[in-house]
Amino acid sequence: MGKQLQRSHRLVLVPCPYEGHLNPMLQLGTVLHFKGFSITVAHTIYNSPNPHNLPDFSFLPMPDGLSDRGVTSMDVVGDVLAVNENCREIFQRSLEKLKETQGEIISCIISDELMFFAEDVANNLKIPSIILRTTNAATSFARSGLVKLKEKGLLSQDTLSNELVPELYPLRFKDLLFSLSETLENFSAIVTKIYGKRASSAIIWNTVSCLEQATLEQIQQQCKVPIFPVGPIHMIAASNSSSLIEEDRSCLSWLDKQPHNSVIYVSNLGSLASVNEKEVTEIAWGLANSNQPFLWVIRPGSVHSSDWIELLPKGFQDDVGDKGCIVRWAPQREVLAHPAVGGFWSHCGWNSTLESLAAGVPIICKPCFGDQKVNARYVSHVWRIGLELEELKRRDIESAIRRLILHEDGKEMRARAKELKEKFEVCTRKGGSSCDSLNELVNFIMSFGTRTHLVS
Repeated sequence: MGKQLQRSHRLVLVPCPYEGHLNPMLQLGTVLHFKGFSITVAHTIYNSPNPHNLPDFSFLPMPDGLSDRGVTSMDVVGDVLAVNENCREIFQRSLEKLKETQGEIISCIISDELMFFAEDVANNLKIPSIILRTTNAATSFARSGLVKLKEKGLLSQDTLSNELVPELYPLRFKDLLFSLSETLENFSAIVTKIYGKRASSAIIWNTVSCLEQATLEQIQQQCKVPIFPVGPIHMIAASNSSSLIEEDRSCLSWLDKQPHNSVIYVSNLGSLASVNEKEVTEIAWGLANSNQPFLWVIRPGSVHSSDWIELLPKGFQDDVGDKGCIVRWAPQREVLAHPAVGGFWSHCGWNSTLESLAAGVPIICKPCFGDQKVNARYVSHVWRIGLELEELKRRDIESAIRRLILHEDGKEMRARAKELKEKFEVCTRKGGSSCDSLNELVNFIMSFGTRTHLVS
């Protein structure tokens, strides 16, 4: 395919600067570069990718205003709106300059669903555009359903409870909540923007047909453009690390010394969430009391008023000794693939969920915000390869770990996770649904040929 295209067709990728969005876009770029496209990444200054990790790509940095206002997990809507306001003009100028200086065809602009300014610019310049949704199909279905519920008067701040949502089983009203700090009005406004009428020609999904076939079929019936479920993207992309945080690989040698399926891998805050001292104390003693070996990722700054592990309870590290390994960040895919790992305590971001399923590892779910709540509900109640931890209390934590690692129902979850792993491997091989969908995507982009504009 690469020889056929002869690198004469350029794709401009516009990732959202959150790590959970940035990584799938860069992985997709790696796959499409292998298929023969030239790749330009138009990115914000905040959380900008490292060009040295992607030497075959070109980069267009865009001032975004995020670093000045301070990005937090509690104002996702504000951050997204700020990026869309601040980057629109510079992105259009950058593409116009690219037109003047290069002699390639811009085949398409592929933008994260949250970077809707890129779609507007593509329309202005008459360049085809495609949306990448880095969440799963169930989340998209639920978010669009939320707006409909609000329009019918079935949703208010008071209804965000354990009650099941009509027509969205198994989701509860509280699973639809994006961020505790957002009003329903603000959240509904941005959901309408993301899932309302869009001008792009297609939608790419980082999901797998074998996992969400019924939901994807429902979405395609409602959607006027083709959809391409090509996930898990990390399984078909080159293995280059695009992590924004340096990984500590020493944990792999520690894992080598642990018994098979015995370790609980704890990376329960992702790249944005945080906990207070009381919560980290409960987590620590829950891990210790489980009497299971654990690998715990504590991201610097993720514990309030602490740089790293200063607020761990007194005597905790002496008490657990060699049974515990604490790192700032871990090479997650390699950790999950290690035979010593028997379970993953996760915030249930979609990337982490896919990586766990691809490795056949069951999950303890403790979602924080956003799509994590939907993912956790599906992990525990639909795919049944994990359990949800409702509160950060040491007794509950101890019980959940022991149930997942030692008890019979935990073994059954592990068996179902292994079955999904095998299905993922089939889907991403030649002739599998994700592989076929990727090839269809490439052919679809190439079909823009007569409609794209030569860069003069």
